[in-house]
Amino acid sequence: MTRIIADISVSVDGFVTGPDPGPDNALGTCGEALHTWAFSGDPDDRRVLREGTARSGAVVLGRRLFDLVDGPNGWDDKTGYGAGEVGKPAFVVVTSSPPESVRLTDLDWTFVTTGLSDAVATARELAEAASSHSGKELDVVLMGGGATIGSALDSGLVDTLSLHLAPVVLGAGTPLFTGGAPRILAQRSVTPTSTATHLTYDVL
Repeated sequence: MTRIIADISVSVDGFVTGPDPGPDNALGTCGEALHTWAFSGDPDDRRVLREGTARSGAVVLGRRLFDLVDGPNGWDDKTGYGAGEVGKPAFVVVTSSPPESVRLTDLDWTFVTTGLSDAVATARELAEAASSHSGKELDVVLMGGGATIGSALDSGLVDTLSLHLAPVVLGAGTPLFTGGAPRILAQRSVTPTSTATHLTYDVL
């Protein structure tokens, strides 16, 4: 069964970017510290990244995040999805209007203008098609940004929450949680490394 997995790196004080994120500073001041684990040589970090990439049948992201990863200072062969791990799933972008052009034309982009629920439904169809093609169960991964994941949790769309808790206090930035309905979580796994604590929860 295709799961909907929200997967994001977050600071100890709950931010998914540092202060003042923008086109020339996508992760904000000191925000790159959130993703140190993704480029670590630690075997557990590598395993978490590899398994997360391997399970991705389709990936959902918000328009603001798309503009950053597709921008001139965005993804490349070393810093793309999975930080260089093999795999190019379909990407579904939640947006009010599609962009006029796309830089990363080697990736499969679908732009959904009818809201997050429809974007997740589209991603589920893509993931199920990829599962049939590959012969293994693949999931939908919500990679962000924070508002997209927060909205998905509030809407009851998320089955699993996967947090990569970086040992950094940013003080300000883009918060992951800004309120919303209470959600009960069941802890599934904890994997501590020197660069992050990888936490996986089932959303009840």
